[in-house]
Amino acid sequence: MAFQTVFKRYELKYMLTVRQKEMVLRAMHPHTALDQYGRSSIRNIYFDTGNYRLVRRSIESPAYKEKLRVRGYGAAQPDDTVFVELKKKYNKIVYKRRICLTEQDAMDWVLGKRDCSKDTQISREIDYFMNYYGGLHPAVFLSYEREAYFCEEHPDFRVTFDDTILCRRQDLSLGSDAYGTELLPEGA
Repeated sequence: MAFQTVFKRYELKYMLTVRQKEMVLRAMHPHTALDQYGRSSIRNIYFDTGNYRLVRRSIESPAYKEKLRVRGYGAAQPDDTVFVELKKKYNKIVYKRRICLTEQDAMDWVLGKRDCSKDTQISREIDYFMNYYGGLHPAVFLSYEREAYFCEEHPDFRVTFDDTILCRRQDLSLGSDAYGTELLPEGA
């Protein structure tokens, strides 16, 4: 199966109440449909330096920021497909480059246990990022349930709704259960 590896998106994020989401869905209904993934469970492990340089920079809301994560859909076993993603944001435009690997190969590569099993432009960019920041380690697990819609007239336009957003700093494995501290307030 072929996966998209390069993305350029304008991302606008809003926190909605359940009622507001229902109203948006009603307004979207004539123009959108669930995309091929529909509702899915997304699990991420974000990597950072020992002094959390990447997240500290992100919190500052600069014009440019970047991050590295490994993403899976549902609980990932060692032979399941996951994505190593380099995500950059510049002037509110998100650029994402990713490579598809097994969970075992992805984690071994990002943890510095072995080279990437695929020699591509994207793997070299991720290698550069890892070398530049040096000593990256798994820093946080973030999971959520996502509903994804696309516009039938404009298939590049997507709307996603994330809920049950959970975060933790221990048991940083894509194969573990989705649990942790809820990040959304009650009713959002």
